[in-house]
Amino acid sequence: MRRREFITITGGAVLTWPLAARAEAPSPRRPVIAWLTMFTPPKPPPTFIRDFFQGLKERGYIQGQNFDFVLRSADGHQDRVPAIVEEFVRLRTDVILAGATFEAVVAKKATSTIPIVCPALADAVHLGLIESESRPRSNITGIEPYVAGLPGKQIELAREIMPRASKIGLLTNLEDPKAPPQLKELEAACRTLAIKAVAADVGRPEDIDDVLRGLAAEKVDLVIVLETNLLVLNCRQIATTALAKRLPTLYGYREHVMAGGLISYGVDLPWCYRRAAYFVDRILHGTSPGD
Repeated sequence: MRRREFITITGGAVLTWPLAARAEAPSPRRPVIAWLTMFTPPKPPPTFIRDFFQGLKERGYIQGQNFDFVLRSADGHQDRVPAIVEEFVRLRTDVILAGATFEAVVAKKATSTIPIVCPALADAVHLGLIESESRPRSNITGIEPYVAGLPGKQIELAREIMPRASKIGLLTNLEDPKAPPQLKELEAACRTLAIKAVAADVGRPEDIDDVLRGLAAEKVDLVIVLETNLLVLNCRQIATTALAKRLPTLYGYREHVMAGGLISYGVDLPWCYRRAAYFVDRILHGTSPGD
């Protein structure tokens, strides 16, 4: 996708138009929901977008009738995200849907007035996005699929799968704000069980194959894939390469298993995106995201 294009989804179709034409559409009579994502969505669009639309439909929203939708991708380039948010601000978007924590952080820095909803928020208090989980008192709200204690449970599950495992690989993406807390907890759990942890970081989709080959060369018994935006969007590539290298894999998201991974233990991510529609609906009816 070229940088200066917007994308909208109407039913199963994907339509694009130049930024210059965006001032004429959508109609100012309808609220605009703008989805910000760090990575270019695959085709067909990922299930998360369909889940969000299903949540809107359940609440009586029909695209093109009582709301308009814009999807904007940074195409994997972090430096493009602030400019996209600035465009949303200039266009007076009614709600920004931040695809994950990184997008939420950038959006929060760019605007303190436009409501931001994030279906996959993590470490929000520590990152300064909200005051507390019970009362955000901010223009950002959402759902936190990462749960403290979950990585420790994943290590326990790994030992159930492979009782003699002595070396576990950790596939990370530390540019995602969700990743560092997970890595810290996973490494602590490994130390408690006298397991050697081998962390390997992926910065780009192009790095995935090489990083997994490196873990295979380290002769790890099993690989735990952290919950991050980049890794879940490239779940099929991870599963294919891990299978080729005979690396058992454990995940936090079920989407990885559906793509061919071994096993997952975590929250229902599609539910989080479907539930995000509830927050958008409340906001469009006048509720402050800070409440």
